[in-house]
Amino acid sequence: MSFEEGDEVVLHDEHSDFDGETGTIETVSETMFGDENYVVSFEDGQEAGIAADALTATGADEA
Repeated sequence: MSFEEGDEVVLHDEHSDFDGETGTIETVSETMFGDENYVVSFEDGQEAGIAADALTATGADEA
């Protein structure tokens, strides 16, 4: 799944301090392999370099 700036997402990464938290996509960048990485802002900070497979859309964004 692909996300755009401003989308609300939930992070699923057991190694992250923000695992299970809802945040907002701040930046979308493409790797040299064509994959997208995201910077996500949370209430208590932000995390960079997040792959799409570690994110799910919140109910508000799902179609």
